[in-house]
Amino acid sequence: MTGERPILLVDDDPTLRAMLVEQLCVDGEFTAVEADTLQRAEQLMNAPDARFDALILDVSLPDGDGRDLCARLRRQGHKLPVIMLTGSDDEASVVRGLDAGANDYVAKPFRLAELLARLRAQLRIFENSEDATFVIGPYLFRPSAKLLQDTVRNKRIRLTEKEAAILKFLYRSGANPVARQVLLNEVWGYNASVTTHTLETHIYRLRQKIEPDPANLRLLLTEAGGYRLDPTGLALPV
Repeated sequence: MTGERPILLVDDDPTLRAMLVEQLCVDGEFTAVEADTLQRAEQLMNAPDARFDALILDVSLPDGDGRDLCARLRRQGHKLPVIMLTGSDDEASVVRGLDAGANDYVAKPFRLAELLARLRAQLRIFENSEDATFVIGPYLFRPSAKLLQDTVRNKRIRLTEKEAAILKFLYRSGANPVARQVLLNEVWGYNASVTTHTLETHIYRLRQKIEPDPANLRLLLTEAGGYRLDPTGLALPV
């Protein structure tokens, strides 16, 4: 199972928020951070350590229109998927939300299963787009391009398909170590001819590419019978 994916949920209805949080978190697929105003949502989005994979945003909030926040976030460079929640599904309202940069529009009342399916669909689309970037140590990681870029040193590292898949899965697992067999299954599928030695070889080559000092690991760590990625690169050497 992948690591929990952080979702920012912005709605001023505490009953609806509680229900959505419960459903988002029930299977360990997502974790939810809540906000009940546009001001609080914008603070959370722009915090230095902010990491959200998607935003579920109500249109009508006490301090303004969620579509205005969506438009501001797009101007600020935020690319994550945004799903708008609204009490009105008339064409003009939907068009305004999409023009503000929303990826999808869901009218209340809605079926929870449908909302979650739409969320997963938007996450899949985003992860395979050129816009998807993740910060790993000194690098910007673009999975679709199989590229790591160190903008400070103007350095670009090309990855193989498997190396990019390994990094992406470990990143999605957050602080949780991933067992070797789990990583094998996720990256290579259930292929009986592929062994942990294959994985270890790829990990070795990946470390040679991304670690500033491969003898003093800071990013791709061995832990608990598997591997863990420390995107901050601040872990103690192992």
